[in-house]
Amino acid sequence: MTQYIDLSIPITNDVISDPPVMRPQIEYVTHESSWEQIAMFFPGLEKEDLPDGEGWAVEMLQLSTHNGTHMDAPWHYHSTTDSGARKAPSIDEAPLDRFLRPGVKLNFSHLPHGHVVTGGEVEAELDRIGYTLKPLDIVLVQSGAIYGTENFTDQGVGLGEEATLYLTQRGIEVVGTDAWSWDAPFSHTAKRWAETRDPKIIWEGHKAGRITPYYQIEKLTNLAALPDHGFTVSCFPVKIENASAGWIRAVAMVG
Repeated sequence: MTQYIDLSIPITNDVISDPPVMRPQIEYVTHESSWEQIAMFFPGLEKEDLPDGEGWAVEMLQLSTHNGTHMDAPWHYHSTTDSGARKAPSIDEAPLDRFLRPGVKLNFSHLPHGHVVTGGEVEAELDRIGYTLKPLDIVLVQSGAIYGTENFTDQGVGLGEEATLYLTQRGIEVVGTDAWSWDAPFSHTAKRWAETRDPKIIWEGHKAGRITPYYQIEKLTNLAALPDHGFTVSCFPVKIENASAGWIRAVAMVG
């Protein structure tokens, strides 16, 4: 029997999973308060005319395309890709056949927060789990970040340019992480940048998409429940015209 594992966090007012300037806002229109909306369609309608005096439930959301569990398109990282050869695709241009594929999990949760994973560390983890990457596998990273805990946006490892290119050069086009970002948390990178002033270390995993395009899932959850491989990932993004990202309901199917 197939087991379905929900890999998505909710979009919610109550759990902080983004910096303050990026947090979503949800307004809940309740059954009790919505009757006036219905009356706009039925002149003269009173609340008492509705069954049990109840209208509908509706939610009004103020969102970024990067709230909740979502998929970044190459357009998010840079205006061009393939080393400048073409315009980077937006999320509505994403090829659908990439988003229902075999998955493999790389576990770097034992490494310190802010660590930048290298290509060699990716290779070593693949050796540890006894897996050889196949083109179009979906690679998920257990980063050490834990959704719902304090300072979530400062937690987890990131994958740098070298590690990202290690994957994309082997035919990987979709990756994901349970951290806030595919890159190391900005709070950690900022300390390194203050010392070196090296612009190359800023957002380096994302910027690897300038060289080879790839799609990137952020803010996954429940990766600890997955085996290292032998599962399928479903992660179709919402189609938003010319957008840098789209929300997904990521699900793993095991067995």
